[in-house]
Amino acid sequence: MSNISVIIEERPADIGNFLVGRLLPFRDKRMVGPYIFIDHMGPAALNDHQNIDVPPHPHIGLSTLTYLFEGSIRHRDSLGTDVEIHPGAVNWMTAGKGIVHSERTPAYLRTTDKNLHGLQIWVALPLEFEEMEPSFQHIEAKDIPHWEKDGVSFRLIAGEAFGRKSPVAVFSKQFFLEIKSTAARKVNIGAELFGESGMYILEGSIKTEAHEFKPKQLLVAKQASLCEFTMAEHTTVYVFGGEAFAEERFIYWNFVASSREKIEAAKQKWLNQEFVPVPGETDFVPLPKQNYNPASTSEKH
Repeated sequence: MSNISVIIEERPADIGNFLVGRLLPFRDKRMVGPYIFIDHMGPAALNDHQNIDVPPHPHIGLSTLTYLFEGSIRHRDSLGTDVEIHPGAVNWMTAGKGIVHSERTPAYLRTTDKNLHGLQIWVALPLEFEEMEPSFQHIEAKDIPHWEKDGVSFRLIAGEAFGRKSPVAVFSKQFFLEIKSTAARKVNIGAELFGESGMYILEGSIKTEAHEFKPKQLLVAKQASLCEFTMAEHTTVYVFGGEAFAEERFIYWNFVASSREKIEAAKQKWLNQEFVPVPGETDFVPLPKQNYNPASTSEKH
């Protein structure tokens, strides 16, 4: 019997001024462990007058993980953080009870041709941390644990695995791994995983149980402990997951919460502009003008 429970195809989604490939949430699988939202950004070639400009917008109840393959993004937030993220580094922003941030093309790149490619990920916070004070952490690429085994290279972007621990300050048991191989290799990492696990194929292909899977597919395993596959040459995959929460999580726009009441409170707070603003920025993303049924969730971002 196959160990794959769900196969999710990347779906196009418009986030305002940029088209992304959405992976999570999905109708048949809302979360994988604590991971509740994943967008594949690009690859996009932007000319000298095309730039990323996502004005200040709020978050609650989650940590965001930004990981770039190409390009650069300037992050500013309501804590006063002002940092540029480059490929291989990690921006880890924890919203807790509320944070506001903007994401833009850095000034020195705004009149040049450039590329942008990466992942934007949301990790839901466990109940005891939902109302924590917001925080931000930037980890340089050189500080992410990386190693090679049997011709396969690994990077532990977040969480714990293989007896190693990423410096990213996570708040639940989880893992986020980058696995690359230039030659065909068989990989068995089931003994290192726990809880739920998913695998996103960025490039190349993998084979498992006589089936071949291609880029832009997310495979969700029935049992993380049975994670075994063969990588084709020049393949890159991302394996992520961890312990699932006992309680349901609701998602609306940029808000994640364990109750609909917290979502409603955050909506009203943003409408009233009561979140702490990003220093030096006056524009903002308005709350989406759409009907909202408190008995359901929305995937709009």
